[in-house]
Amino acid sequence: MPLKVVWGMNQKDSNPMWSTGDDGRVFASRSSGSSLDPSVDAPLSLQFRNAPPLLAASLIHAAIDRVLQTDLSVFKKQSVEEEKEGDQRKFTLLDGGSLQRCFFNKLRDICCEWQKQLPSLKSLKCFVLISSHAIRNVRRKMEDRHVSLPEFNQLFGLSDDVDRVYFAVFDGHGGVDAANYAATHLHVNVALHKEILKNPTEALKGSFQQTDEMFLFKAERERLRSGTTGVSALIVGNRLHIAWVGDSQVMLVQQGKAVTLMEPHKPEREDERMRIEALGGCVTYMDCWRVNGTLAVSRAIGDLYQKPFISGNADGNSFELTGSEDYLLLACDGFFDAIRPYDVVDLVLDHLKQNKGDGLKAAERLVAAAKENGSSDNITVLVVFLRNPPDILADCLGNPRSLTADEGAEDSPFNFFSSEMNNQSDSHTTIKS
Repeated sequence: MPLKVVWGMNQKDSNPMWSTGDDGRVFASRSSGSSLDPSVDAPLSLQFRNAPPLLAASLIHAAIDRVLQTDLSVFKKQSVEEEKEGDQRKFTLLDGGSLQRCFFNKLRDICCEWQKQLPSLKSLKCFVLISSHAIRNVRRKMEDRHVSLPEFNQLFGLSDDVDRVYFAVFDGHGGVDAANYAATHLHVNVALHKEILKNPTEALKGSFQQTDEMFLFKAERERLRSGTTGVSALIVGNRLHIAWVGDSQVMLVQQGKAVTLMEPHKPEREDERMRIEALGGCVTYMDCWRVNGTLAVSRAIGDLYQKPFISGNADGNSFELTGSEDYLLLACDGFFDAIRPYDVVDLVLDHLKQNKGDGLKAAERLVAAAKENGSSDNITVLVVFLRNPPDILADCLGNPRSLTADEGAEDSPFNFFSSEMNNQSDSHTTIKS
């Protein structure tokens, strides 16, 4: 079962600071300067191939549990103290290579044990079919990253009866470091957040802020200038929770109608312009509206030298899911600058028609459409089907209709399956809650 793991640690702390260096070392610190707490399991990023997601997530969780039960001081490379403007910070550098080898040894042991007796694994009760596609396009570098975790509970050992699935898209600028960091750390911070069970929206928002603070600490040490926008979605039972910074976006299609869930953070927004100017910054027009004549977004993770004008504080929202939702779409601005939300509906429907209801390559079709419409930016699209695509196609062909405010009031149960993978006024709604 081949798998690739980028390993790191996190910690339940009033002010946790964790990072990984470009030299492969794992960087960890606590405001108190004390040693690591082995009670917290926190993989930062992982990618499995040729393994069912449920099995892969369960294996990684079990292996990390075992690693955290060992004496991690043997991986210590050095202790460092930094003092800046009266703020003394202590941290420890761990040898990432040795730690990773330890992880693989634990994983091998668990695989051997599970071959003899496989434990009971709890699968999702809800239906999720994922289609994702990303291209560098004509840009010199690919700075987008995306995350798909349909087995969120199994990965982080959340044992209640509520299904959780997580998705995110990050659009980096000024380098890929911030996008890499956010894609590696944000979901871990969400899982460890104190509000994850009671208030998932606050957990998402708080995790954006925490990830921003963590990356800024790393950026100071390593003189990194990059930043990233980001949007994340966490489905918990029959509720959708979202949070975002910048202009990466998430939208919903319900009964064949595009539904806007959020307003991106752009400098031309009146509230954002007023916030920036109140801090002493400015918003100017230079081919587009920019903060201090540089960035075309007003909030992001990172951008050390543009703080506090570029805020790392996320906005968030929560919506009830009734079972009538067709799919979610998460994408970067390279997509949304070229494709209008209400055009998404026609593009996906056309794809389903041409492919007999097969939605696995729907994201590829959307990316191609954005490129055809003139997008030269990196393009990343994640389509999360909440209903079986053949059923969506049948409903659109046999019973086309527009969504009204009173429809879908009754709850209907979700039946989810996990897999890897008009005119404007009639097909587009904005929800504010």
